Amino acid sequence: MRHRLAGRTLGRNTNQRKKLFKNLISALVVHGEIKTTEARAKAVRGVVDKMIHRAKEGSIAARRVLAKFFGKKDMVNRLVDEIAPVMKDRTSGFTRILRLENRKGDDAMLVKMELVVKPAPRVIVEKKVEKVVETPKVVKEF
Repeated sequence: MRHRLAGRTLGRNTNQRKKLFKNLISALVVHGEIKTTEARAKAVRGVVDKMIHRAKEGSIAARRVLAKFFGKKDMVNRLVDEIAPVMKDRTSGFTRILRLENRKGDDAMLVKMELVVKPAPRVIVEKKVEKVVETPKVVKEF
């Protein structure tokens, strides 16, 4: 019996579930939308809303809590500096789940989970580093 057990297990143990949530939330933060199953989207939705709400604070403590979850500074910076300011007028409901179709094979409902208000797209600039190879000077001894 599942009395007094909150959350969805999604057929995984705790560590696998935490990693799944981290990967789904990271993809949502980077791309603004993800395509996944309905059960996964519903399980992650509450965590995403809490992360965005925490990012709206913008304090050092909030950044540290987010960094502990993500483990990467660039994810925290994107969440706090780009996504949270766009959501400043909203108090909740930061994500939207749109049904797409059933997956062929196991007939699972696929959905598109997206941020309600998307930030401006990121421009990724790659720095080109030219390698200077010096030829060694050959000293001839006679």
